[in-house]
Amino acid sequence: MSDENDSTGQFITVEELKPNSKNVNLKVKVVSKNEPREVVSRLSGETLRVAEALVGDETASILLTLWNDDIDNLVDGKIYQINNGYVSLFKGSMRLNTGKYGSIKEIESEDFGEVNSEKNLSDQVFEQPRFKRPFNTYQRDFGRRDQRRRSFRRR
Repeated sequence: MSDENDSTGQFITVEELKPNSKNVNLKVKVVSKNEPREVVSRLSGETLRVAEALVGDETASILLTLWNDDIDNLVDGKIYQINNGYVSLFKGSMRLNTGKYGSIKEIESEDFGEVNSEKNLSDQVFEQPRFKRPFNTYQRDFGRRDQRRRSFRRR
């Protein structure tokens, strides 16, 4: 199956998730949820709550990142449908996210087997390309440009 699903309701299993998968639809069961912690947004400066929940199906499990109200809405042992989710790497490990375009909704208990906690996709470590912040070239190179010009004078 491909990593990208359209909104026709194609569901994939947790085992099929790959780093940077997008537009994924899953049915998962919540195994456990961590205590929420507070972080400050770099963009707006507001204080947000974030927590992680271990979710999965019969094939594998993965950590799901939860923000603000989603933390209180998820209950251990319940089954949820995740629509338009995506997978990102956080400190080299896979995390399932919903973001602002995804959704999590509780579904009625259907025939859902035991969650495979032994195969936790978040335990795998992936190489992440190092992000280098661009530096302010005007301030940093201003002095060097003058030096280079002087060193290449014609005689």
